[in-house]
Amino acid sequence: MDKKRILITGAAGFIGSHLCDRYIKEGYHVIGMDNMITGNIVNIEHLFPLETFEFYHHDVSKFVHVPGNLDYILHFASPASPIDYLKMPIQTLKVGSLGTHNLLGLAKAKNARILIASTSEVYGDPLEHPQTESYWGNVNPIGPRGVYDEAKRFQEAITMAYHTYHGLETRIVRIFNTYGPRMRVEDGRVLPAFFSQAIRGEGLTIFGDGSQTRSFCYVDDLVEGIYRLMLSDYAFPVNLGNPAEITIRQFADEILALVNNPKAFIDFRPLPVDDPKQRQPDITKAKAILGWEPKFDRKTGLELTYEYFKKVVII
Repeated sequence: MDKKRILITGAAGFIGSHLCDRYIKEGYHVIGMDNMITGNIVNIEHLFPLETFEFYHHDVSKFVHVPGNLDYILHFASPASPIDYLKMPIQTLKVGSLGTHNLLGLAKAKNARILIASTSEVYGDPLEHPQTESYWGNVNPIGPRGVYDEAKRFQEAITMAYHTYHGLETRIVRIFNTYGPRMRVEDGRVLPAFFSQAIRGEGLTIFGDGSQTRSFCYVDDLVEGIYRLMLSDYAFPVNLGNPAEITIRQFADEILALVNNPKAFIDFRPLPVDDPKQRQPDITKAKAILGWEPKFDRKTGLELTYEYFKKVVII
């Protein structure tokens, strides 16, 4: 029997590269695609010798062609950290709109099932807590974060349009804060920032008073949820994340205790515009439909992630 063929966009990124590993392990033929504006070839170079992996250096905002049949598409191409999408606002909007349109068209042409990576950012600065999939969100479309939030909201809308109008098999995952090996050191998100600052003996930058909350999911748990969602028959959005909520101040203290660098300290800064005060997934739907919930506790996940950052942070 021929191997199932899957296209993974954003393949050289943090989550995309872990998805490549998982689908290779599950016996798929994986076609990775990335334009490398935020991806890192090091994340997937171990796959290049394999016959079951091929790579296209391509921007999905332009026409996408993949020869041969395709069974599945995972669309994970997009700048995903504030530092990236504030620096590349147009590319962020284009990959969420034009890129998604191109890949939905490819899925239709190949009769493939497509799963698109949405985000908890579609909820904006939420007035509902924790966030359920039925919550419509509280987003400022013209604020600095709007380029990412609205790109993802449009991505969901066009995906559902293809599902309802063309009968395309679509899946939507709303990803909450995820962490683990292969995160970029200078990615601007809280975990890489805290780890690199603690390892270097610098101030851990906390915006505001640190009372804002986040929920952190280890990458292996997320990948398991995505794998199950792709194989499910559920077309509407599903939250994937770890509901164990923690304040940013508590999180900084955990990193300080783990790294144990006496030079590191807490550095308070003003809160950025439209920074969400709370972020916690309601995963009732994922439990019911996918039989999924996170298995890694934060202590274990942080220890595994610290081992990675010790190797890549330049002191």
